[in-house]
Amino acid sequence: MVEVVRDSRGPTLFLMVGLPASGKTFRARELAAERGALRLTPDEWALTLFGQEDRHQEPGGKRWLLEGRLVALALDTLRLGLSVVLDFGLWSRDERSALRSMAAAVGASCEIVYLPVERDVQWSRMQHRWEHTPEQTFPMAEAELDPWRAQFEVPGVDEISGSSLPAPPPGHESWLDWAQRFWPSLAQSSTI
Repeated sequence: MVEVVRDSRGPTLFLMVGLPASGKTFRARELAAERGALRLTPDEWALTLFGQEDRHQEPGGKRWLLEGRLVALALDTLRLGLSVVLDFGLWSRDERSALRSMAAAVGASCEIVYLPVERDVQWSRMQHRWEHTPEQTFPMAEAELDPWRAQFEVPGVDEISGSSLPAPPPGHESWLDWAQRFWPSLAQSSTI
């Protein structure tokens, strides 16, 4: 029999924010154990679902479909009163804002866990991961690091503190509307 541990603080959505090799999955595992939370890591699901032969490139377009289904699962889990750790990276403020809004809509709190990483440490960890556990990761080239770092939106104090949400981007009625466009499979969920 499996014992379900409910956190007396209520359900929390933990958002693991950081670049590849910043330590997100390691910290996500710790948080899941500490809080009795469900951990959802898309890379693990993608490697299992799409096969080892596809690990040399992320399956085109399928990443966002997979993430949308995992977001729907996270929301269902929060509704049950259990915490969830989303180990996605969440490079954009819009992704994080949408998830914060959806967590609040189902009565859960949200906590951003930002893990910065210096470039040289990041590259060293990526090389180590590829050399020692290639079956658990997608290959990454050093040439990708600087463009990734330029794309990444570091969370501000307002995000980390959980202060008020910004308005959704122009052309979107709500953060849910934005999220359903960003993660197309989220719109297909009957529980949203």
